[in-house]
Amino acid sequence: FLIDYSNYKILSTFTVGVKKILRKMKVIGIKLNPLIIKKEYNSKKQVIYNNPDYDKIYDNLKKLGYYHLGYNNLFESLKPRFYASIDLDKNLYDIFKYDIKDEFKTKIKSANNNGIRIFKGSNSSLKYIYEETKKKYPRDLKYYQDCYYFFEQKNMIEYYYAKIDVNNFLKSQQLKYQELYDKSEKYNRDFLLKSKSNSSKLLAKKIFLENEVNIAHSNLVNATNIINLNPEGVVIATMITIKYGDTVYVLMDSYDERFKKYNAKHLLIWKLIEKYSKEGYKKFNLGGLPNINEKSVYDGLVQFKLNFGANTTEYAGDFELITNNSLYFLYRNASPLRKMLKK
Repeated sequence: FLIDYSNYKILSTFTVGVKKILRKMKVIGIKLNPLIIKKEYNSKKQVIYNNPDYDKIYDNLKKLGYYHLGYNNLFESLKPRFYASIDLDKNLYDIFKYDIKDEFKTKIKSANNNGIRIFKGSNSSLKYIYEETKKKYPRDLKYYQDCYYFFEQKNMIEYYYAKIDVNNFLKSQQLKYQELYDKSEKYNRDFLLKSKSNSSKLLAKKIFLENEVNIAHSNLVNATNIINLNPEGVVIATMITIKYGDTVYVLMDSYDERFKKYNAKHLLIWKLIEKYSKEGYKKFNLGGLPNINEKSVYDGLVQFKLNFGANTTEYAGDFELITNNSLYFLYRNASPLRKMLKK
């Protein structure tokens, strides 16, 4: 419900009206995830805002018969309770230098140097994101096409993908290998001349460089195979965004896990930060998170988004409003039977 939850009179009047309408429609209950902010955190997980009206709003909802479904920590509810968003209302140089973690700066530069390029897609190229997400999410290609069609009419949707530029990609891998090979060869010559002094340190460095050369050679072979199989290039990360008001929201994003080490998603997000910041948007919402203050299997996802300097907004969570108590009671008690019938 898009109403002022802190105003009891509005909330009460609206709730009574909604219940009347739903009863006439023979709806026994409604589940909602209201936009009620509880807290906000910075990228270091420190609280930077406590909603002073939160307890009052929560009590008002309970008083009017809304049942809170609990403070879910993961993705087990209708919607996540936590969302990450990047503040775009600042200098781009400052965002890159001060907000983004050093390791991510390196990955962004590495992706760019490796020949990863960002392209703006259209309805006809939505097959890329569908192919990357079809095993994870119950959405068919038509879902993406419908989203694009309806939002495009109001210029609210954009689709981008990261693709390996085969020529630049191969060239970058060749250069890396050659540089490391030359460095290793030079060190091997020096090692033969200086091996009598401090030999253990010299030997350790010699072994380290040889390992680096082997990794670079493996990467070069891998790059050659990728290009042979995909002479037109290969799409390895995708993102659909929705523009609304002063905020850009990630509707869906994905990446090809086979090419994870090339950091295409890092570069894609940074390029969109650049773009939307220049266009005057204030926030870039990267989507849902689990509870950032609890350890979970999603720690990698949390750290990925926070490493871009994202703040986290914590919401109240899911509520249910019952409109017919007796029918709702029967419905809830029949839940085990429905599950058995499905099996």
